[in-house]
Amino acid sequence: MHTMHLVDQIKEKAKRHLQTIVLPESYDERMLYAAETIVTEKLARVVILGNPLKIQAEADEKGISLAGVELINPVTSPKLNQYVTDFVELRKSRGKIVSAEEARALLTAPDHLYYAGMMVHCKDAGGEVAGASNTTGNVLKAAFQTVGPAAGIKTVSSFFLMITKNHFFGENGIILFADCAVNPDPDAQALAEIAVATAGNCKAFLDVEARVAMLSFSSKGSAAHPDVDKVTKALEIAKQMKPDMQIDGELQADAALLPSVGGKKAPGSPVAGKANVLIFPNLDAGNIAYKLVERVAEAEAVGPIIQGLAKPVNDLSRGCSVDDIVNVVAITAVQAAQG
Repeated sequence: MHTMHLVDQIKEKAKRHLQTIVLPESYDERMLYAAETIVTEKLARVVILGNPLKIQAEADEKGISLAGVELINPVTSPKLNQYVTDFVELRKSRGKIVSAEEARALLTAPDHLYYAGMMVHCKDAGGEVAGASNTTGNVLKAAFQTVGPAAGIKTVSSFFLMITKNHFFGENGIILFADCAVNPDPDAQALAEIAVATAGNCKAFLDVEARVAMLSFSSKGSAAHPDVDKVTKALEIAKQMKPDMQIDGELQADAALLPSVGGKKAPGSPVAGKANVLIFPNLDAGNIAYKLVERVAEAEAVGPIIQGLAKPVNDLSRGCSVDDIVNVVAITAVQAAQG
């Protein structure tokens, strides 16, 4: 696999298993441009939420074709009443009492995030992409209350596909970094869940088995500290969750990536020196590492891709380009096809 074509390969996968992706932010013109491209390239079936007359008028004015795009107005949708009932039940099952009026207000709110989430929850869409106009916090809050976490996982996290120019590292130069965007200080249980989720995505996106390194400033007891204990505990939990996973820790970054160092610091390890998934002990480490590798090593950072939800919802940065949206939709479609 040639690294720079990873995004193209993701698009090919998306085409093979056509999914329906909902875009709630019709009020952002970038979404309309992206929808046209996605449908033209046959990457996914697209649903856009909002007032169809208004959306169509804006598209016509800008010369955007929405042929093949489904437009749904949450306010007048025949599914709204069912979604309201389902949302009330869903919140109740998670110990939160919400009235039908409150549910209806959320599901008809102008940001459309809750309606999109219920579409995904009720399997009327395979996944959702938002965040061009909404903050990460609002996108994830709505996703959490509708789609909810995956079975057996309480931790929603993120990963980056780091595409480096050095083919010796990871999988032909590609390494998955997690978590670099969501959890400031995961405990051992959360860290284990992040490792398991990222291993699954390594298989989904790269078609190879994950070799997961739980990173630390210590390798195999070379330093004693509560931060190190957290990582070794996470390793044990992850092994219980997924006994067949290739995982090891705690490892320093060089021991995880370089065979010469891995051989010395962790002899006989199934992962040391050849890791393709790096799990960082906290958000400081993960965020700093991905930005350093991206800038100093001129790597391409694809992400953050959200994981740990029952169905995929991905968040865009508000400065995203139309191409970014198209790529994230393709990524979301690949995740949707998995589940």
